[in-house]
Amino acid sequence: MLSKTPGHIRTIRPLRDGVIADLESTEKMIRYFISRVLPRYRFIKPRMVVGIPSCITEVERRAVEESAYKAGAREVIVIEESLASAIGADIPINEPAGHMICDIGGGTTEISVISLGGMVVTNAIRLGGDEFDEAIIKYVRAVNNLIIGQQMAEHLKIEIGNAVPDKNIEEIEVKGTNAANGLPQRFKIGSDQIREALRDPINQIIDNIKSTLGQTPPELAADIVERGIVMTGGGSLLKGLDKLIATETGVPVFIAERPLDCVALGAGKYFEFIKGVDSSKNIYDSLNG
Repeated sequence: MLSKTPGHIRTIRPLRDGVIADLESTEKMIRYFISRVLPRYRFIKPRMVVGIPSCITEVERRAVEESAYKAGAREVIVIEESLASAIGADIPINEPAGHMICDIGGGTTEISVISLGGMVVTNAIRLGGDEFDEAIIKYVRAVNNLIIGQQMAEHLKIEIGNAVPDKNIEEIEVKGTNAANGLPQRFKIGSDQIREALRDPINQIIDNIKSTLGQTPPELAADIVERGIVMTGGGSLLKGLDKLIATETGVPVFIAERPLDCVALGAGKYFEFIKGVDSSKNIYDSLNG
């Protein structure tokens, strides 16, 4: 429905860049999700674990807690998204060893080193899949003089987006508005152009990964070199991004089994995690197998 509604209907994104953009809509959204899981939730106040980026302010953090309580939660625990991702990806973070995770979400990217169940080093930037889309929109307008919407940009990113050169250049038809005359127009764009459009945001993510590695204690860095970097979030699915990061850092890179769901899965397992319940599943076992 985004950008397709008539004048009397307004579409809202309750969350943007990892934080609440519309408090009232966020409360309604959380209340709706609770009602889907617990149809009789008016008589049951659930405990809630919410993942947030580590780069948000204390005011933004309190807004998240307030929305959850107003939606009907009896207890709200707020944890860093990268910690939730690590738990959801079945990384054995309680071990006395270094584990590095890179979570590329819609509005933020968080890179963390975790050991003994806690964050040793963490860096977060307000850059993610949404910024990938904006970069494509700006590139298409600057190079092809065509105005496209966010949905079309996301479609290009998913279908032919890539981070490293490929032997075969894929093409896809793009529909938009000519910036000069305002008329509808269509043309074909190649995967090499999308790679060029995404160059700057991808380089920012790689620079932050290198910075995080540079801040990591030597013993934990040695563990990361052996075990690799685990990637989660929708942004990790960009074709060739894992290979590019591995080349730039010299560290093996792996994508989690369910990268889109890791934060939600980790938040759901958090109460088991703090109780010290040991999981027999281990991401490194599946990678080695």
